[in-house]
Amino acid sequence: MREVPVLDAANIRKRYGDREVVAGLDMSLRRGECFGLLGPNGAGKTTTLRMLLGLTAPDAGAIRVLGHPVPQAAREARIRIGVVPQMDNLDPDFTVTENLVVYGRYFGFKDDALQARIPSLLQFAALESRANSRIQELSGGMKRRLVLARALINDPDLIFLDEPTTGLDPQARHVIWERLRKLLNQGKTILLTTHFMDEAERLCDRLKIIDEGKTIAEGAPRDLIRTHIEPEVLEVYGEQVEQWVEKMAKPLASRAEVTGETAFCYAAQVQPLIDSLQNYAHLSFMHRPANLEDVFLKLTGREMRD
Repeated sequence: MREVPVLDAANIRKRYGDREVVAGLDMSLRRGECFGLLGPNGAGKTTTLRMLLGLTAPDAGAIRVLGHPVPQAAREARIRIGVVPQMDNLDPDFTVTENLVVYGRYFGFKDDALQARIPSLLQFAALESRANSRIQELSGGMKRRLVLARALINDPDLIFLDEPTTGLDPQARHVIWERLRKLLNQGKTILLTTHFMDEAERLCDRLKIIDEGKTIAEGAPRDLIRTHIEPEVLEVYGEQVEQWVEKMAKPLASRAEVTGETAFCYAAQVQPLIDSLQNYAHLSFMHRPANLEDVFLKLTGREMRD
C-alpha cells in the first residue's frame, strides 16, 4: 500500500499584481525525511511556506498537510505542526520555562501536562541550567535552541524550519544540526529553508531549488551535484586572475567563471590546471570536490538579489 505523503502540494500558484511569485510548484514530503526548499531572495520561498501553512490562500492548486486540505482545514493541520521562524520571536518578559508554558497553552495544554513535558524539551535544547533565565541573558545559539524546543511543545509530526541557523557561529550551528538529526531519527518530518548550502547538503534527503516561483532542480543533494557539476573544482584567486583564465584555464577546464578576484574552474581532472599555475606565483588556489553551492550558483547565477 502506497504511503500517504505528510505534505502534498500540486500546481500551487500565487500572484501579487502583475507578478506571479509562485508559478505552479509541486511538492511531496515523505514521513521521516528532511526536505529542503532552496532559492535566492525573491524566489518565492516565503510565499510557498505561507501557503503550505494556510496563512496565505493560493490562487490555484491543491494542498494537503497531514491529511487535511489547506487552507480549508489549516487550523486542524497546524495542531500537528511545529514552526521555527526565521527571526526569534521569544517573549523577553518571560523566562525560558515561561516561554514554553505560554506557547503550550496556545495548543490547549493544561499546566500539569506542560510541567511534565518541559523538562525533556529543556534537556533536548541543552537549556536545563537556564530554565529560569530571562531571554536577554541567553546567547544567540541558546535562543535558537529554545525556539526549536518551543516548536516541539505539541509533539508535532511535521516541522517547518525557516533558516534555523542564520546568525549563529559554527559551534552553535553544529549543535542545531545534531538536534535536528535526533528529530529525524525519531520519525519527524522536516521542511527546511536555508541559505547555507552545506547545511542543506548535510541535512536534506531531497531538496527543491526554485527561482522566480518555478522549480529549476529537484532531487537528492549528491544526485544534483553529479548531474549538474563537474566532479572537481579549482578556486584560483589573486590579482590579474583573468589573464590566467583566458590563457590557461579556458582551454583546460570544462567551465571557468570569474567573480571579483576569484576564478572557479570546473573539470573532471584539475591537475593540468594546477600545473599551469607554476608560472603564476602571485596566484593562490584551493582544490576541492564539487558541492551543492556550485549547483545552486550555476542554476540561479552569481549576481546579488535584493
